[in-house]
Amino acid sequence: MAVKIRLARHGAKKAPYYRVIVADARSPRDGRFIEEVGRYNPCANPTFIKLDLEKIDNWVKNGAQPTETVAKLIAQAKEA
Repeated sequence: MAVKIRLARHGAKKAPYYRVIVADARSPRDGRFIEEVGRYNPCANPTFIKLDLEKIDNWVKNGAQPTETVAKLIAQAKEA
């Protein structure tokens, strides 16, 4: 089973916020997921990023692949 760490979109039209989730790669974007590991709100000023880095590191160690966007968010959260 291929597991991805990716974003699930929530919120209103033109006012999105995202949940960072761990999901099977075959499941739909906003569909079934295994675990929620963070939140991201690009509309907030300043941008809101809250990630559980311990859980993310554990999932990556077990073979989960973060998407490009989530990898950038993880890098931002680790430097802050």
